[in-house]
Amino acid sequence: MNDPASVRLQTGVPASGNAEPGLVRDPAAPSPGTAAADLASLIDSRVDRRGFQEAHWEGSFFDYLDIVMREPAVVRNAYQRLYDAVMTQGSEKYRLFKQDMVRYRFFSDPFDHGADAIFGLDSALMQMVDFLRSAAEGYGTDKRILLLHGPVGSSKSTIARLLKKGLEHYSRTEAGALYSFTWLLDDQCGPGAMDHAFPCPMHEEPLLLVPREARVELMTRLNERYAAAGGTGKLKLVGELDPFCRKVHAELMRHYGGDWRKVMQHVRVRRVLLSERDRVGIGTFQPKDEKNQDSTELTGDINYRKIAQFGSDSDPRAFNFDGELNIANRGVCEFIEVLKLDVAFLYDLLGASQEHLIKPKKFAQTHIDEVIIGHTNEPEYRRLQNNEMMEAFRDRTIKIDVPYNIRLDDEIRIYQKDFGPSRVRGVHVAPHTLEVAAMWAVLTRLSEPKKAGLTLLQKLKLYNGRAISGFTEESVKELREEAEREGMDGISPRYVQDKISNAMVSRQAIEDRTVNPFMVLNELESGLSHHSLISDEDTRKHYRSLLAVVKEEYEDIIKGEVQRAISADEDAIRRLCGNYIESVRAYTQKEKVKNKYTGRDEEPDERLMRSIEEKIDIPEARKDDFRQEIMNYIGALALDGKKFEYHTNARLYRALELKLFEDSRDTIKLKNLVSSVVDDETQAKIDVVKQRLIKQFGYNETSAADVLNYVASIFARGDSKTK
Repeated sequence: MNDPASVRLQTGVPASGNAEPGLVRDPAAPSPGTAAADLASLIDSRVDRRGFQEAHWEGSFFDYLDIVMREPAVVRNAYQRLYDAVMTQGSEKYRLFKQDMVRYRFFSDPFDHGADAIFGLDSALMQMVDFLRSAAEGYGTDKRILLLHGPVGSSKSTIARLLKKGLEHYSRTEAGALYSFTWLLDDQCGPGAMDHAFPCPMHEEPLLLVPREARVELMTRLNERYAAAGGTGKLKLVGELDPFCRKVHAELMRHYGGDWRKVMQHVRVRRVLLSERDRVGIGTFQPKDEKNQDSTELTGDINYRKIAQFGSDSDPRAFNFDGELNIANRGVCEFIEVLKLDVAFLYDLLGASQEHLIKPKKFAQTHIDEVIIGHTNEPEYRRLQNNEMMEAFRDRTIKIDVPYNIRLDDEIRIYQKDFGPSRVRGVHVAPHTLEVAAMWAVLTRLSEPKKAGLTLLQKLKLYNGRAISGFTEESVKELREEAEREGMDGISPRYVQDKISNAMVSRQAIEDRTVNPFMVLNELESGLSHHSLISDEDTRKHYRSLLAVVKEEYEDIIKGEVQRAISADEDAIRRLCGNYIESVRAYTQKEKVKNKYTGRDEEPDERLMRSIEEKIDIPEARKDDFRQEIMNYIGALALDGKKFEYHTNARLYRALELKLFEDSRDTIKLKNLVSSVVDDETQAKIDVVKQRLIKQFGYNETSAADVLNYVASIFARGDSKTK
């Protein structure tokens, strides 16, 4: 019988007469060459044969009881297993805006080298892990549907994909092992020759074969061992066998007159590896055309070919238990855009979540053990809230908001994953290209601050951990609390990724082999006129105004980099720092400074000290305090056995850079870059600055020249930056 639900058990030896089964090479076939043999050896060295055998373990039911007594965790339910899968990868704690935060490494996608890594959503992920912990403990959330809600492109699908991928990986580890069973029967599913294998169609826990009368005491003993090992919650054996296994079990019990041990001779326990591709323990369901979809896709359907064999369409042997809720048993079932499903499907989810029961056609309610995850966008969720007929569904869901990123560094990491140096070949991505795109995306998601004197750009910097005078961590916490919906609106990362891609393949990028921030900003702006998710002109104008804000900020960034490149002469800045510290020491101790050239004692150089201090906004009234702070700082370093260097104090270092830039700018004559003639001496100095931009800031020849020309044009307009 060529039935996919059964496998003919055969024994024998290969035609070659070898005692061990395997592939037999034709003696007439040529031997593999040296290169092929080397490749075959390479492949063979990577194959973990022992791991394969452990992952495909099979044994008797009584062998399984030995495993259960040694490792009672194999009996965990789906929520317990998923929670442990997350926690096994570890976590790290940190403080953010006076709140204790946890970052779970599970969501960095260690299973696929970070391909689906989640950035900046630690708050939402913490809520979700708390939900899983509560469900694992059996506190009631195990009877709810986990609903991920947020704007398009906010990583809802990625989170669900990670949960499925991580659970698959966990089931392949020793800690995450789980087992199901196969019936050994004749071709009519009877107690005959036991030469056909019929796997349990829903991959159920083998202990469900234990008579109900013995379960309480069995689970008590297992829980004692499970608690001692630090398990989460209690192990429970809930429900009954699926209709097919229940039918087989009942027939065998009748055949053997109630001798349960003889019935177990027909059982072969096997380890189960969860796999979405193989439809084992991982299910995915998405809306389709209502005319081509019905609820049997969730709960299975009649196998009409078998009706003639077994005589009835209500015989479980003539039914395919292959709906998504069937095959996802013991694992996870994801519902894509769950609120777009027909109402009939949502009714199936009511019992599946609350009672852990599904109703296959013409059969009794069947127990399931799985985590049900749905995700939806905001318009569908608002429609659900306004639909009074769906109160029962709303009552069975726990909603977790998954917003966009509102931290700049996390948004940058999203784009680095696709456009970072490890992914991009043949095109140089100039420094700050991804940063300006991320900056604009985050700005579109932020609410206007209510605090007077605080700009939207300053709010972005505060959220990103930058210190701004007059604002503390408490201020940032208040900003977050007053904007509850922050991150639920704005530009999707997908739009930004699309526009960066456009810039990467543009004619200019191909010719210059470089993509710079202005190319990306131009793409972002040109796409706004036909953006499908922007419905009103005011929003479009607001987004364009934010592009101007980003452009201005980028100009400040590159002016600062050019300044640092010009003033990057270490010997010169070290000499300048030495002269300043010498004057400050003499000033604070009311001493004089010996002139190295004349040998005469002179007053400290007040003009030098003020020219440096003014670069970092030290007013005349505070100069004494600042100078004393510097001397105290140097003294504290000396007590710790450390030496003060020109770059030790970040604030003073910045002031020295700006002072040296001011002194060097006229000698380099950067403005001459925009003219048609540059003398050799100036060109040599400009080439030095360009090489510093390349070595210290990550530019290439083209992008460094572009930045220098652009900054030169700014200085030519008299728009020099002194702060």
